[in-house]
Amino acid sequence: MIDIFKISISDPQEGRSWQVEKEATPLIGTELGEVFNGSLVGLEGYSLEVTGGSDEEGFPMRKGVNGSGLRRVLMSDGPGYRPEDSGVKRRKSVRGEVISEDIVQVNVKVVDKDSDAESIDELLGSEETEEEETEEEE
Repeated sequence: MIDIFKISISDPQEGRSWQVEKEATPLIGTELGEVFNGSLVGLEGYSLEVTGGSDEEGFPMRKGVNGSGLRRVLMSDGPGYRPEDSGVKRRKSVRGEVISEDIVQVNVKVVDKDSDAESIDELLGSEETEEEETEEEE
């Protein structure tokens, strides 16, 4: 069985994001904050940084938690816990900072783009679907 990730790609310069489904194997072992070549997910000419992710139960990945397993961590803020009052700490379950087979969604952002690289819309083929949707609405 081939595992599939939902990869959420955001481009801060354009202010846009895309979601694609790709094979999981090339990203397994990558850590939060690590920069990798975008060709692994079909974006030739781009460098991407892993910013987060979650498993199938919804537990988020958290920087600073070693490994890829599920851990219970005492937290005061950040991914997985948003306290209503400041200073409140609570023990919550989170995933480690390493991507494994248990992760189903990975969040990445564009950190570098080659000058001759095509746009993300062209590489992902999403321009065609937007045009088709517009034609159907008319």
